Amino acid sequence: MPKDQYLMVLCTFPNAAEARQIGTQLVDLQVAACVNLIPQIESIYRWKGEIKSETEVMVLIKTTQNNYRELEARIQELHPYDMPEVIAVPIEHGASAYLGWISEMTRD
Repeated sequence: MPKDQYLMVLCTFPNAAEARQIGTQLVDLQVAACVNLIPQIESIYRWKGEIKSETEVMVLIKTTQNNYRELEARIQELHPYDMPEVIAVPIEHGASAYLGWISEMTRD
C-alpha cells in the first residue's frame, strides 16, 4: 500500500454551484485529488439559539494528511458560511491503486 496517510474530508455547501466552484479550485490547487458532490441532503442544526433545517450539498474530498492544512485554509477562505463544516476522517483501507492515485494527484 502507498506510504501517504489519506483523508476523506466532509464539507457542506448551500448549493451545487458553490460546491462545484470551490471543489474545482481545490483540485486545481492539487490539495484534493477528487471532490464528490452529493446534492439535496437535509441538515438539522442549532445556530444562534434556533433550530434550523436547510437543504445543502455534501462534498466528499479525498486528500492526504500532508495537504490537509492548506485544504482547510482554502475552504475557510473561499466558503460562503461563517463557520463551514470541515471534518477529516482517516481512510484506513482502500484499493492500493486508488490510494496511489490520490498521492499522484495531490502535492507532496
